[in-house]
Formats: sequence, structure tokens, C-alpha cells
Amino acid sequence: MANLISFHDVAKHKCKNDCWILIHGKVYDISTFMDEHPGGDNVLLAVTGKDASTDFDDVNHSKDAKEQMKKYCIGDIDQSTVPVTKKYTPPWEKESTTAEITKEEPANKLFVYLIPLLILCVAFALRFYNNK
Repeated sequence: MANLISFHDVAKHKCKNDCWILIHGKVYDISTFMDEHPGGDNVLLAVTGKDASTDFDDVNHSKDAKEQMKKYCIGDIDQSTVPVTKKYTPPWEKESTTAEITKEEPANKLFVYLIPLLILCVAFALRFYNNK
């Protein structure tokens, strides 16, 4: 059975001489690998204290690099201790349902016609009272 490590424990190891990272549910002690990393130690230190899976995948590591990772694996993360982070979705990518559109549409139509009508009424009222 694999060694379960809490996210809190992973987050404590974030310096060059004692560095653990979390990638795809596995915890890696990369303290001895810091100087060997082709991207430099700053790249690795930047992903400590969080799930580095996305950062790892974005780089598109070679098969050899993925094989080499196995020797640094010290256990699995306890998923119940990993903080939940909401993924950012830009407003233009959000799906709007027809129910949402119909909810907002009557209110928008009301304001589009009501506000100019109200301004027109106030203008006529002021003109009428100023002429007397």
C-alpha cells in the first residue's frame, strides 16, 4: 500500500534543500534533483505548495523525464486534504442556458422602455410648470 501524505505536509517542504511537489496525485521529493532540472530550480520552487499537475502538463515533458520521476516518488497525496480550487472560466466561454436568457430578458426590456419614458415625463412636467 502506498504511503499517504497530507497536502499540509507537502506544503511545508518548499525550499531548495527540502522540496516536495504534487503531480497527478503523487508526491515527489525532488530535493536532490533541483540542480539537475533543465529549467532551473526556480521553476520547481514556483510550483511548491500547490497541485503542479497543470504546470507539468503544460511543459510537455518527454517520456524519459516521466520515467525519471518514478525514482523521486515518495507516496500518494491524501485527496481529502487537498484544497478545492475553482477553475477560472472567462465570461465569454460560460454556457448560458435559454432559461437564464428568458429570466433576464423581461427585466431588461422593462428598463429599456421605462427609463426613457420616465425622463420624457419629467421633462414635459418641468416645461409645463415653468411656463405658468
